Amino acid sequence: MSEKEKNLEGETVEAEPVKEEKKAKKSKKNEEAEKLNEELLKTKDLLARTAAEFDNFKKRTERERLSVAEYAKAGQFKEFLPVLDNAGRAIAAESTGEDYCKGLEMIIKQFLLLPEKMGITPLAVVGEEFNPNFHEAVMHVEDENLGENVIAEVLQQGYKIGDTVIRAAMVKVAN
Repeated sequence: MSEKEKNLEGETVEAEPVKEEKKAKKSKKNEEAEKLNEELLKTKDLLARTAAEFDNFKKRTERERLSVAEYAKAGQFKEFLPVLDNAGRAIAAESTGEDYCKGLEMIIKQFLLLPEKMGITPLAVVGEEFNPNFHEAVMHVEDENLGENVIAEVLQQGYKIGDTVIRAAMVKVAN
């Protein structure tokens, strides 16, 4: 059934084509809105999944980092075990005689070789120029035999591995 309207002259005209056009436009807009809603839901789901995957990645990476650190520590400590074993034997042995002193000297030599084996290098040498990146000046001394800003005495040795300073050296510096 078509609706009829009267125009200004009083004639009856059908208004159906205009209403059908409006209904068609509304239906297209509804379809577009539904498509956009579906796309929005898919995007939200993808974002939530990506965030969860990233969180899992961070947790897994942290676990792996800790595992690698433990492995590295274990490898380094393994280098100390022979020294500890020999020190234990020395404690259990008779503590008199020349052989005992010789054994302790051997243990100390073995212990002093460990930093080099591990790639650890000392930072301070008497006569070397003072470097605030590696040395901590705790005393100053006037010494005409040494130049200015030169290490006069190493009070506590510092060490580094690669470019990483493990501990800065405490030194006495000549002015």
